Formats: sequence, C-alpha cells, structure tokens
Amino acid sequence: MWRSIASNALTLFIVLLVVAAGILAWGREEYTGPGPLTDAICFRVERGASLSSVSRALEAQGAVSDARIFRIGADYSDKAQLLKFGSYLIPPGASMVDVLASLTEGGQSTCGREVNFRIGVNSADVILRELDAATNRYVEVVKFDPAVEALPQVYVDVVAESDLRFRVTLAEGVTSWQVVEALKRADFLSGEVAAVPPEGSLAPDSYEVDKGADRAALLARMTAAQEQILAALWASRADGLPYASPEEALIMASIVEKETGVAEERRQVASVFVNRLERGMRLQTDPTVIYGVTMGQGVLGRGIRQSELRRATPYNTYVIDGMPPTPIANPGRLSIEAALNPDSTDYIFFVADGTGGHAFAVTLEEHNANVARWREIERTRGQDGQTGVQGE
Repeated sequence: MWRSIASNALTLFIVLLVVAAGILAWGREEYTGPGPLTDAICFRVERGASLSSVSRALEAQGAVSDARIFRIGADYSDKAQLLKFGSYLIPPGASMVDVLASLTEGGQSTCGREVNFRIGVNSADVILRELDAATNRYVEVVKFDPAVEALPQVYVDVVAESDLRFRVTLAEGVTSWQVVEALKRADFLSGEVAAVPPEGSLAPDSYEVDKGADRAALLARMTAAQEQILAALWASRADGLPYASPEEALIMASIVEKETGVAEERRQVASVFVNRLERGMRLQTDPTVIYGVTMGQGVLGRGIRQSELRRATPYNTYVIDGMPPTPIANPGRLSIEAALNPDSTDYIFFVADGTGGHAFAVTLEEHNANVARWREIERTRGQDGQTGVQGE
C-alpha cells in the first residue's frame, strides 16, 4: 500500500514538474518572443506610475499579451523600479523584453509631441509636431510666429506636459543678433543674455534643450560647436589659401553662405573670391554691403542703393580691399568646408542666372553677357535692382 502511495506521489510530482516546466517555457516564450502588436503605438508612462498600472495599460493597448508575465519579467531582471516617465514608440511585434528596455533603458520620450523653435534669416517660428506612430513620421499640429502672433490655445494646452520635447534650430546664414532676439521670444527658455555673441561664432544646427534651459548656456553650446567645426576643417584645409587664420576663413565662409543657397555652388563661389584675393581684386559682394548697412540687425528688405554701394564702411567690399573685419553671418559646416576647400577654377565673376543659382565667368566679356541675360530676366519679371550682380 505504502509502495503504491509513494509511486503515485512520485508520479504526481513528476507530472507537476513537467507542468511547471511547461508553464515556465511558455512564460519564457511569451516574454522573449514576438509581441502581439500589429501596428506601432505611442505609449505614455505617467510620472510616478507603478509597474502594475503600466503593465495593465500595456496589455489593454495590445503591447503585451499578459501583464503578469511582464511584471514577473521586470522583477526578475531587477528593472521593476526603473520605469521612466515619458512617451515611447513601441514598434510592431516588440517582445516584452524590448518593451521593458524601451521604458527603462532608452532616452526619455522617443515619441509624442515636440516643439521646434526655428530661427531663420527672415523670421522665427514655432512648430508643434506630433509623431504618427503608424508611419513613424512627425505631423505638424500648429505653426506660429511668436513675434507677431498670440500663442495658439493648442500650444498652451500641451506646453506644460512633462514629456514634451523642445529643440532650437538655427538656419545657415542667420546673424548672431537675430539669434539672440529670437531666443528672447522662446517662452520655454529662461535667463538673460548679457551680450550678443561675435558674428559667425554660432553653429547653425538643431539643438535639443530641456524646458527652462538657460539661454546663455544654449548660446555657449552653439559657440563650442562652431569652434569644433572650424578647428576640424581648418586642419584639413587646402594648401595655399589666402587666409592668415581660421577667423579669416570664417569670414569667407559667411560670405559664401550669404551668396548662394545652392549647396552644389558653394565651392565654386568660394573659388571666385579666392581668385579675386589672389589677384588683388576687390571682392565686390552685395551681402557685405548690406551687412554694413544693417550690422546684422534684421534684413534690409529692399534693393541696395547706389549711394550705399559708394559709401565707405568697413564692410563695403566695393570700396575696401580684402575681406571685411568680421563674418557677416553664422555660416554652416558646408560653407566653411567650401571656404577651406574651394574648387580649382579660373572664375572671377558670377551673376544670378534666374534659376536660383549663378552663371560663372572667367572673362569680363563672358560676365557682361551673363549680366545682360540676368537683366533681361529682371525686366521680364518686372524687377529692378542691383542685387545678384557680382564683379561689374
């Protein structure tokens, strides 16, 4: 009898072990295998949320198959207390392991809403965007110019969200004064700016910032970035350039930046000005004249007057020899590269060609023919102005 009882108990024990092993194997497969999501979702973890509430929300939204297994896996891997508040993109088929890693190991807020404060040459605007989880692309919610428009209600409603991301984007060719004045209108930044940074010293780029970030500290980041770019590109510059220092190269880069918006032309434009310097010619470039009038404080908003072309200023390259004393804007990396590695050409003239680019010439005769074509384009368009003609 006792032998029979022992045998039955052993059998039951073995069955229980097999069942337990099966449950463990099933749980492991559920935890590490592909998840149930068929479409990506943007999952939000509230500040202070518990693992229990997060796991239930994940199950309710179809991101995990079983909230209990998710909690057990988080406890077993010692990540139960590492949840980070924010919004996170969970892709289709993500395993529980992947989901847990997103919520505990990744950077805060990989999806959700983002405010991008863009500082351009002619204006600054704020764009509120939201990530469409299905396409993994941002969709514009609202755009406005804080200098002339009241804050839209949709912006006011979401700007207090704890996981809302912020960034400041500088366009190539903005002046330091424009940057400072625009940053004053960024309501998500704090602090005063004691002085406008030197012209050309800020790197055009997109900078992610925290809400309440200090404006002066942000400008310091931009300055450090430009210093690193200039130092690296100066070290790999072409031989024989007519620059005595990196600062002179930065001046040339700013002129190239303001002369063309066509990326493929930058090295050609740089070659024109290098050739002029080497031949002892004046640069004769309109953007420097404009800077001498505005000193970078806004845009001119009209054509250059003949009196301004004749006026003696440190920036009027129709009057002075060589380059102006400072950059005339903040150039981007590509313009700095062009200034330090210009194309090898014989060009000494260029003029707008009506397509957004320029026609280049070696001789004055060729240049005059290009100018005549540009003047005809201007007449056809009903325009009348000096801008666009270089080296007349």
